[in-house]
Amino acid sequence: MKHVIIGTGPAGVVAAETLRKRLPEADITLLGGEPELPYSRMAIPYHLIGKVDEGGTHLRPTAGHFDALRIELRQHIVESIHPDSKALTLVGGDTLTFDKLLLATGSRATRPPIPGMDLPGVVNCWTLADARKIIAGANAGDDVVLMGAGFIGCIILEALALRGVKLTVVEMENRMVPRMMDEKSGGLLKQWCEAKGVRVLTSTRVQSVSEDAGKLVVELSGHEPLKVNLVISATGVQANTDLANGLLDTNYGIIVNERLQTSHPDIFAAGDVAEGKDFSTGSYSVQAIQPTAVEHGYLAAINMSGGKNALHRGSINMNVLDTMGLISASFGLWQGVDGGDAATLDNTARYRYINLQFEGDVLVGANTLGMTQHIGVMRGLIQNRTRLGKWKHKLMDDPTRVMEAYLAHHVP
Repeated sequence: MKHVIIGTGPAGVVAAETLRKRLPEADITLLGGEPELPYSRMAIPYHLIGKVDEGGTHLRPTAGHFDALRIELRQHIVESIHPDSKALTLVGGDTLTFDKLLLATGSRATRPPIPGMDLPGVVNCWTLADARKIIAGANAGDDVVLMGAGFIGCIILEALALRGVKLTVVEMENRMVPRMMDEKSGGLLKQWCEAKGVRVLTSTRVQSVSEDAGKLVVELSGHEPLKVNLVISATGVQANTDLANGLLDTNYGIIVNERLQTSHPDIFAAGDVAEGKDFSTGSYSVQAIQPTAVEHGYLAAINMSGGKNALHRGSINMNVLDTMGLISASFGLWQGVDGGDAATLDNTARYRYINLQFEGDVLVGANTLGMTQHIGVMRGLIQNRTRLGKWKHKLMDDPTRVMEAYLAHHVP
């Protein structure tokens, strides 16, 4: 059997390794479009501050790891797939056949349609190649604009501050991390960053970028223009569905069933590119986060190798973020449900915030700031759909008692 995986991120790597465990004699080929060994985007901030070199970002740092597993790792860009003949065409004209194919092509950074976003001093922060540009262009004392205070922006925010740049964050929504945090917690995070010396402009849009005397001029809505050395765009990502468009069922990503199987029975999809099941809603959506990618890759490989009961029950939408030392997290339906109840602890002076969302007596979502303990417990209560009974009322009075609630229901 020939198994081909396109994409060398966490979903692709986990899938290749799982296939090898289950199929010792199979041919397994892992195709990556970047001229790098498989790496983790989550490690890029550590590389930006010099905590790890490029090797430290690699998903499998041991030399010869893939050779030892007899996984053929090839750095080739795939030009097209041909589902009927089960073949791929690579850029350059070579072809490759498969019995089972996994599309783990991930996502790519997008840029808003703003004049000047194609100038050389405007970079993304998504790949190792982007990281090299930032390291070259963001030195101590430089003025830098970070467009976007979402999850990606906040991941690199601390790294940029530690590089000693004079940083301005521009976010068009009214708070930081708007797709992960409510207005209160997002506002507290902004206050925290400003106290650390970072200028944060919310409800502000970048209107254009231009060049003037070797610098970039960033025009803003409602504020004076900024003259900076570098603009980093962290405004969102888009699933890489190009290879599937017109051949497989797609929406925001490639549509898959509970076996991570696409509309073609021998082609599977996993990770950022797959529109998979959401645990909390039961609907299908793209969750571009590493835990979901790993889960998808593992389950897809089992199904590609003949597994019968490896069904994807849905991934919890979960984000945990460290922004300049302040931990924030969101789980499940953190924005609540119609007719549900909410419990909130708000200690602004200590940058501590907890918001729990209930449907009946079941915890369905949570949003926290400044909380480093019991994060896993909170996820466990949501994932197990624990009926809390009287403990719901105790949590309504004091949301910090989540560990006690967990122990009361999960320890005999």
